[in-house]
Amino acid sequence: MSDVDIVITWVDGADPVLEAKREHYLTHSRTPLHNNGTNPHRWICSDELHFCLRSIAHNAPWVRRIWIVTDGQIPVISGLPSTFDAKITIVDHQEIFAGFQSNLPTFNSLSIETMLWRIAGLSEHFLYFNDDVFLTSRVEVSDFFTDCGPVLRGKWVDYAYLRNSQDNLDDASLLNHFNQIKSAGMIGYGADHIFASAHVVHPMQRSIMAVLQEEHSEQFLLNSAYRFRCTDQFLPQSLHNHYCLKKGLGRVQVMRDYLHIGVGALDDWSESDVHDFLNSAERNDIKFLCINDLPEVERNFPQARSWISEAISS
Repeated sequence: MSDVDIVITWVDGADPVLEAKREHYLTHSRTPLHNNGTNPHRWICSDELHFCLRSIAHNAPWVRRIWIVTDGQIPVISGLPSTFDAKITIVDHQEIFAGFQSNLPTFNSLSIETMLWRIAGLSEHFLYFNDDVFLTSRVEVSDFFTDCGPVLRGKWVDYAYLRNSQDNLDDASLLNHFNQIKSAGMIGYGADHIFASAHVVHPMQRSIMAVLQEEHSEQFLLNSAYRFRCTDQFLPQSLHNHYCLKKGLGRVQVMRDYLHIGVGALDDWSESDVHDFLNSAERNDIKFLCINDLPEVERNFPQARSWISEAISS
């Protein structure tokens, strides 16, 4: 395949216009909201997009186009090669929610992800990035797609225990688990056999999402209507992945080639650990880095941005 695009979701939560809209719907919600879905860190902008784009320019210059999906905003982008900058297109939520604008505004990544495949002009094969995911080594198309489907990263897990207590539904750290249970169930997998997608780049195909939308049209419509994340939603990329697994499409990446630093996951790291890792042989095997809360990382490691710069450009 020759054409592979990248889709990145981005928002500057500090924008006064967007902040006012968000506060309005937070205040006037008719249903209880999940703590994870309304956590302010979901909208904080800490220049992650800058690092994300630099990492792509350096490590995946072969991509055809890059689509940045946002809500009435235009990010400030600088320091990229002019040939690479020309590949970037800003896509507004209004475009991908065409015909379903009543679901806007939305402050919910799952609702937005439900519609990403509808970008006009998007290639059949595309890579979905959160803006806090960076490439840390040279990658090729074969790192993401085989001749018959995507390369999936993650692991099989048993989440059946989560159904045993109502308290689990309110646990902020488990929201993603319930979203993946919902996704897997739509394809016929039980909660005891879930492929938990890793927090990395998600290779996806438009044709597969189109099939899923046709087969689950009501669920797609409902999923896109939540303004804030909810345990009743499915995770679109997880739905895509479970469909591929059921149909025998693509393959699962066996060797772990990513590093995910989640919220509250810094207790196991010291400054010397970071330095040692960046200069270790193990570092050479890591192609993807996800940092969910850059401000938290910086509070522990003031040199974090320098380390990220080194990691994405070495």
